[in-house]
Amino acid sequence: MPGNTFGKSFSITTFGESHGIAVGVIIDGLPPGIEISEEEIQIEMNRRKPGQSSVTTPRKESDKVTIVSGIFEGKTTGTPFTVILYNSDARPSAYDNIKDLFRPGHADFTYFNKYGIRDYRGSGRASGRETAGRVAAGAVAKKMLSENNITIKAYTLEAAGIRCGEIDLDIIEDNAMRAADSKAAEEMIKKVEKLAEEGNSAGGIVECVIKNVPTGLGEPVFDKIDADLAKAVISLGGVKGIEFGAGFEASKMLGTEHNDWMDKNGFKTNNAGGIIGGITTGCDIVFRIAVKPTSSIEQAQKTIDINGNEKEIITTGRHDPCLTPRIVPVVESMAAITIADHLLRYRAQGKA
Repeated sequence: MPGNTFGKSFSITTFGESHGIAVGVIIDGLPPGIEISEEEIQIEMNRRKPGQSSVTTPRKESDKVTIVSGIFEGKTTGTPFTVILYNSDARPSAYDNIKDLFRPGHADFTYFNKYGIRDYRGSGRASGRETAGRVAAGAVAKKMLSENNITIKAYTLEAAGIRCGEIDLDIIEDNAMRAADSKAAEEMIKKVEKLAEEGNSAGGIVECVIKNVPTGLGEPVFDKIDADLAKAVISLGGVKGIEFGAGFEASKMLGTEHNDWMDKNGFKTNNAGGIIGGITTGCDIVFRIAVKPTSSIEQAQKTIDINGNEKEIITTGRHDPCLTPRIVPVVESMAAITIADHLLRYRAQGKA
């Protein structure tokens, strides 16, 4: 079955290619009566769009939001809600010289071997450009969740080996790295800019915190909410790992250290990251993702062409030297979509 759709009660289907006419999303299962506007969605799109700073790709896309269905008089109708974002700065000719080469780290080789054909123009569907539709859907999901006082905040915890020492959620949008520590952000920017000058790239870690989630979201056994969040986030290109709560540090802890004790006021700790048995506890959901270095780098690398001949490749063009700043709003969006989906499933069981 094609893998372009995510979610069950609140589902999204994204469409479009990096250097095609447009990208976008269709949301199905969106409840009627939610007030939403193109301007509200545009706020989130502006956080994700390229060309924002020296640590992101210089590609210029306005990502202007056009809602084409599912809304009437400013409110959702309950029918499929569609958003289109037309590409305005596509340059497919920039890939002509490498159209027969497989770029290391990219999906070129796997797409070609699976389908026998691939869109070499910036990876087509495998491009980060596909996530524009996800962010549009995430903006709608966030609006729905706001009616339940559920908030989602992600930020760069670490980039290029530099980690935030303090966490201040109020400064995330005030620096180009979307880091939660202004001093660390300055060091990150210098390091990433230097790597970009050298034709190289860096990875990082993004942390996400979801607040005010009610107890009881999640479906045993295969649709556990942490399993669905993991699928939602791992489906993003560039994400290579995820952990919840104490995460991999749990392997070094004792049961007496990791177990979240309770008293009459609730949980005293949150090593589980707000999820036990695949069901939300009412505590903050906390997870972190590992983001790999951007695959497109302007340094010589060994590869093969579509005929199996050994070649050398240098990937020039407009690429992010570090993905974490622009993946932050995408992570928030996928988290919002997942929580919205499970909230509707929760309500279908007769819950509040």
